[in-house]
Amino acid sequence: MRTLIRVPESWTLIYAYPEFIQLMDDDIVSLTGLMLIVNPLCKEEDGHNDRITQLTLSLYLMTRCHIKLRHSVTSLAQTLDYIEDARRTCHPLTLDQLLLKLTEQKILSYISVNNDTM
Repeated sequence: MRTLIRVPESWTLIYAYPEFIQLMDDDIVSLTGLMLIVNPLCKEEDGHNDRITQLTLSLYLMTRCHIKLRHSVTSLAQTLDYIEDARRTCHPLTLDQLLLKLTEQKILSYISVNNDTM
């Protein structure tokens, strides 16, 4: 993950074209849809709102895997650190920032539920 944080973003952009969005996770589809409902022109404003960096998508998918496989809270806490690093190094792409926030919320929710059951 550390290698992805240091890679220039221009090499690792994933465009969220409608054809690709259909193949993505339900949360990403919903997030993209909500973004367009709130501001239908966001896709046209600067051309940067329809992209996700490979780092952000990797963090999201890694988090989903950790939660499904019931990884320890420690590994998810490490992922939270990676998310914080990603926020500092990424350009403020709208979809990126929203997906990082969603990923962070998923982790915090999982940790709070599992700390209560322990």
